[in-house]
Amino acid sequence: MPGQTDYTSRFAIDPNAAAAMGTDELRHNFHLGELFRAGRVCLTYTHYDRMIVGGAMPAGAALPLEAIKPTGTANFLDRRELIAVNVGAPGNVTVDGMTHSIGPRDMIYVGMGTKSVAFASDDSGKPAKFYLLSAPAHASHPTKVIRIGDAKRLDLGSQATSNERSIFQFIHPEGARTCQLVVGMTQLAPGSVWNTMPCHVHDRRMEVYLYFDLAADQRVFHFLGEPDETRHIVMKSEEAVLSPPWSIHSGAGTSNYAFVWAMAGDNVDYTDVDKVEIGDLR
Repeated sequence: MPGQTDYTSRFAIDPNAAAAMGTDELRHNFHLGELFRAGRVCLTYTHYDRMIVGGAMPAGAALPLEAIKPTGTANFLDRRELIAVNVGAPGNVTVDGMTHSIGPRDMIYVGMGTKSVAFASDDSGKPAKFYLLSAPAHASHPTKVIRIGDAKRLDLGSQATSNERSIFQFIHPEGARTCQLVVGMTQLAPGSVWNTMPCHVHDRRMEVYLYFDLAADQRVFHFLGEPDETRHIVMKSEEAVLSPPWSIHSGAGTSNYAFVWAMAGDNVDYTDVDKVEIGDLR
């Protein structure tokens, strides 16, 4: 392993195999825990659109983004792009010598060809937690910081259906340019617990959710699987779950929460989805 980096791999699972899995197998293949470890960069290389998912939690010296064997390159971003979302305390990201302040719930996009990236906390006693998302790239786009206040905001749902929520689109046609990464954040209002219901699938891209802002004694029941063959995984705060292109991705919590959603694949159009009627779920 490189100096301050741990990584694992996850292979792609087909829907028939997933339908036969029990709890332990589902968690082994789709659940991503321990993303944030003090003084470490923790990465998972997935075989869903070659997305890399991880976390960096600088608790002292800055943490470099080191190349890992699965990328097959001298530098991590030689053929990739990166988005880092801060779900912790204030921090900063240095990109090829230029330092950018990244506050709570802000994100930074870093384009292909960047040679060095390092993550740091403003106060090591109150560390930043950078949620990392990377996908293969075909062009180089400039580094861009997007504050939570500058994201495109949509207020949807209602208290009556337990899904009153605010959606923050970090990546959209009027904002930062990317090759294939699409990232946003959803905050559920107090008393609301459902996300992405009615649900959908999108065969043209994978997705991954990071649940956070959830009390230690609360959980989210994340639903996955084909619409007529659903399964669930129980999630605690600051854990992520992979969603293959053939799978629904929806959840209900024991309290309200927030989550970061990210996609990679053929299409960056938000509306390119195949909707599933609630009555068709099994």
